[in-house]
Amino acid sequence: MRIAISIGLLVILAAVGAYAFEGLMVPDAPVPTYGIVMFTIGITLLVAVGVGLMGLLFYSSRRRYDEPPHIKR
Repeated sequence: MRIAISIGLLVILAAVGAYAFEGLMVPDAPVPTYGIVMFTIGITLLVAVGVGLMGLLFYSSRRRYDEPPHIKR
């Protein structure tokens, strides 16, 4: 079953790669200004979310919120 799932995922990956490659090979296809702006905003938000999540991870680790509860008997 794992092999079938792996093969299916590799086929999907190859199809997406071929589609992306064909899109990159379109001659004389300029990117409009709003496309560059949206791309920049998307990257900025992605980096902000990544940095924020990593910050929360380190904060919870330093404050020992990740430790299992200690039950006193």
